[in-house]
Amino acid sequence: MSRVRVLVGTRKGAFVLTSDGKREEWDVNGPHFAGWEIYHLTGSPAEPDRLFASQSGGWFGQVIQRSDDGGTTWQPVGNEFTYDGVPGTHQWYDGSPHPWEFARVWHLEPSSTDPDTVYAGVEDAALFRSVDGGQTWGELSGLREHGSGPHWQPGAGGMCLHTILLDPRDPGRMFAAISAAGVFRTDDAGKSWRPVNRGLRSEGIPDPAAEVGHCVHNLAMHPSRPDVLFMQKHWDVMRSDDGGESWREISGNLPTDFGFPIAVHAHEPDTVYVVPIKSDSEHFPPEGKLRVYRSRTGGDEWEPLTNGLPQRDCYVNVLRDAMAVDSLDSCGVYFGTTGGQVYVSADAGDSWAPIVRDLPAVLSVEVQTLP
Repeated sequence: MSRVRVLVGTRKGAFVLTSDGKREEWDVNGPHFAGWEIYHLTGSPAEPDRLFASQSGGWFGQVIQRSDDGGTTWQPVGNEFTYDGVPGTHQWYDGSPHPWEFARVWHLEPSSTDPDTVYAGVEDAALFRSVDGGQTWGELSGLREHGSGPHWQPGAGGMCLHTILLDPRDPGRMFAAISAAGVFRTDDAGKSWRPVNRGLRSEGIPDPAAEVGHCVHNLAMHPSRPDVLFMQKHWDVMRSDDGGESWREISGNLPTDFGFPIAVHAHEPDTVYVVPIKSDSEHFPPEGKLRVYRSRTGGDEWEPLTNGLPQRDCYVNVLRDAMAVDSLDSCGVYFGTTGGQVYVSADAGDSWAPIVRDLPAVLSVEVQTLP
């Protein structure tokens, strides 16, 4: 029977949760790196026992950790991030310069085919790649050299490159999402980039329909259909059917279209999950009811999933990297909250149960399906 491994990054350490295919009884291992913020913890699809962790602290700074035994032991790797030429600059809307600063690694995206290749999205917004298992890193500097920097600005969490999608059909194509700039696409393995934000609209920037300047919160793609992208934006849930060339809103009957995570069912490319929260100033579920919303039609029509979730006095948030799915026959859906709960649904969202309740605030959730 297949097993699942749930990788959880929190404000105070990393946790590895494992279960068999029934996903009823769980072993909780951790905390690893207790006291450190683990912004992202993920595994390599090409070598499941190879894990990467983004370990960050105000005193010691940023560390990348790697495990080659499924999280039993760890070693720091490649914390010398190298740059092409002189560090770049961004500018605010008034044109004043803002020096580029390396603050933290928000997201790690391993290759699906090569265990030694992994990408890192960092703050201030930049993209790095390692081809030796994280030992050394080089910047894919074409993104920051695109020239649209005067229209990039920090979101509430910083100027972060937080989402990386790799096209499984075309190794030269990838997508990067930046808060607050928008979505960028490369078709030549990161040498050159262009914004793909047509159809997005954001109030509060000089041109609401501008080419860049949009606060994208997260992107999702089903590997069988890489031209179809789903987006949770700072207000609005969006869909693209042409690789990001154009976007349309699919918020439909959601109670609010503000939120952070978005995920796609492992076997049903038109089944999408979001977790709405009340607003950009009130980061908790509407009416204090924790509800995941599912669309089986690729958007517009949404149903609340509440069975097993608290439906009163619940004021947690679910962050952008804190939702994931497994690939078992009955697709499992997982999410973690800022209240320290990690929930699982072994039936694609119909019912939910807590795996753990009292972790530190959850920053990221990733899932591996193991033999």
